[in-house]
Amino acid sequence: MQRVASLDSLPRLGDGVSLIDSHCHLEVDAFADDREAVIARAIAAGVGTMITIGASGPMQANRSAVALAAQHPEIFATVGVHPHDASRATDDALAEIERLAGQPKVVAIGETGLDFYYDNSPRAAQADAFRRQIELARRLGRPLSIHLRDAADEAARIMREEHAAEVGGVIHCFSGGPAEADVFLDLGFYLSFSGIVTFKTAAAIRAAARRTPADRLLVETDAPFLAPIPQRGRRNEPALVVYTAAALADVRGESVETIAGQTRANTVAAFRLPSA
Repeated sequence: MQRVASLDSLPRLGDGVSLIDSHCHLEVDAFADDREAVIARAIAAGVGTMITIGASGPMQANRSAVALAAQHPEIFATVGVHPHDASRATDDALAEIERLAGQPKVVAIGETGLDFYYDNSPRAAQADAFRRQIELARRLGRPLSIHLRDAADEAARIMREEHAAEVGGVIHCFSGGPAEADVFLDLGFYLSFSGIVTFKTAAAIRAAARRTPADRLLVETDAPFLAPIPQRGRRNEPALVVYTAAALADVRGESVETIAGQTRANTVAAFRLPSA
């Protein structure tokens, strides 16, 4: 994956303003050669906090995410089983997720959910793993990071049946329109917008971003995936969340500083982060 050539065009935040990348995958191999430089670039760009998502494949990804968070004050982690890997959500795997969730800088369970686009795991296995992780989140009192693709109706049904609203959380990389946004907002969840909001084909997502209440809006990269315009097609990294924040500001008719402050406060609330 081609790396970003330059950050010279990155929108600049005002003094004292910082962003949180609410969903990235810093532990994956795409960052193996320059992970520390990527983290440093994010901080220099005003991205003062990053949440790295452990559910990136085999269980080792969860362990690596937790270890990375322990090494960096700017990084927090989640742990879970991605719907792509739901077939591996054995009792032993979920027991290790529960153990890792007890580490000090683990702030959520996930990303869990449903992906009926790729169907990398059977749908029944996805639903079972999703239900079990909602139950785990409720038992531990942790919010959820939820992945959805082509499965909004089924996911909403499971979330209602399993009382996911008791712990709340985030629909990450929200990619639906206004009607779908209303469903998950009514369930009490935050909506996180990624670089997709900058794409020309994303009119429905931008409409959802406009109608999302200010206190339910988050921003993310999903790095190394989904780099925003003008870096589309390259490896994404947390510094580039500034482009997405600027796009949201334009969509909502607000300043990028307003978006930064609001999404930061919302991410702190959603994941129960230390306010500092």
